[in-house]
Amino acid sequence: MRRIVLKVGSAVLTENGAIALERLHNLVELISLLQKRYEVILVSSGAVAAGYSLLKLDKKIVSNKQALAALGQPLLLHTYRDEFAKYDILCSQILLEASIFYDKKRLSHAQDAMEVMMKHKIVPIINENDVTATDELVFGDNDQLSAYITHYFNADILVILTDIDGFYDKNPHHFDDAKLQKYVHTIDNNQLKEKHSANSEFATGGIVTKLKAADFLINNKKNMFLTSGFDLDCVKEFLLENKHNNGTLFIGKDNK
Repeated sequence: MRRIVLKVGSAVLTENGAIALERLHNLVELISLLQKRYEVILVSSGAVAAGYSLLKLDKKIVSNKQALAALGQPLLLHTYRDEFAKYDILCSQILLEASIFYDKKRLSHAQDAMEVMMKHKIVPIINENDVTATDELVFGDNDQLSAYITHYFNADILVILTDIDGFYDKNPHHFDDAKLQKYVHTIDNNQLKEKHSANSEFATGGIVTKLKAADFLINNKKNMFLTSGFDLDCVKEFLLENKHNNGTLFIGKDNK
């Protein structure tokens, strides 16, 4: 059975400073369908927004943001658990730091645990450990974290669900003639150096972090699919019907 990593960002999971319950429900319903064909690992943002719904702290202060993440993570997981229970699916929580990918022993233990969860069709819900992560060894966004998980946890493809429907040749918000790129084989280094431009107040990435994630996977011979998390028809068609009507497929080196 093929293994996929599904990453969903804060822009999709949050609305008006709280968890977007309907979109989260739709995501869980999608995963219940995907599990019939794939092993699914979920990388989920939204902990800070969940915490902010309980306590309004200034997110610009790092310690406040870390506290909100700690406060919101159990609320987010509780919400996921209740939704997955409707489909008789078990879910788990994994909080990772970037440093684990440079520690063979710790990484091996995590990989062994992942294999057990995949065997028993448990959906791991992964987030970066914002409270204990250090500036020297931190992703700072779940796009790049999900790319590393795809590579090191032996997934076949990363699917990023976000607030845009794919990667364009120019900014579609500024140019009416912007064209969606359905297939991308290489990413220009200048694009990787651009300033991050997240659209959501709770988001930490933007298109640049998604391109960095894609670049990492391209160089490691794995694919990434970027599409909308608001309208899930596209990702359903791509993963369940083998139809590529929208969204962008970043194709790993040596892949066809």
